[in-house]
Amino acid sequence: MSFISRGFRGRRQVDAPAGRVPPGQYVTPDFPVLSAGPTPSVPLDKWRLSITGQVDKPLAWTWAEFTALPSEDVTVDIHCVTKWSKLDTAWKGVSVDTLLKDSPTAAEYVMAHSYGGYTTNLPLEDLTGGKAWIAYAYGGEPLEPEHGGPARLLVPHLYFWKSAKWISGLELRDDDAPGFWETYGYHNYGDPWREQRYAGD
Repeated sequence: MSFISRGFRGRRQVDAPAGRVPPGQYVTPDFPVLSAGPTPSVPLDKWRLSITGQVDKPLAWTWAEFTALPSEDVTVDIHCVTKWSKLDTAWKGVSVDTLLKDSPTAAEYVMAHSYGGYTTNLPLEDLTGGKAWIAYAYGGEPLEPEHGGPARLLVPHLYFWKSAKWISGLELRDDDAPGFWETYGYHNYGDPWREQRYAGD
């Protein structure tokens, strides 16, 4: 298993306004590529996004159906647990609010599932209220596979491992359960402003 895949170039410092970058982070102009395994190949005609679990009726979209949904352009800072931050990243995607607007749920937690088997857990409240998107473009171009394309979860207020690459579904749950990195000792929540990198932080 490769924990740092190609594309990571090391620390090239960039100045940032005071108070904009969480403690312990450095700013880079690069977009490092870090993955816990190989990049899956997901043909668009086979791609599906599903919402399952604690919903009255499971939901699913093909690529054409998904990209026809109302989308948003968002510019956000992102912060990796390996201590790099990248400012003013520009994405296009569908908000999780849009996906859930006709599907009320009493669930409190979500397990995000990815093509390739990756998982990560989040409170549902961290994906709603304009805080998260399923992003399919970056910098005005289709999202490249090494950055999670065709589509990835984007949750910029948490460490970036919570923004699952190659997203395939959101499982709405009554209970919380650890995802991939969380079972290896990463923090269950992952707030960069509180430096919640590892269990016990």
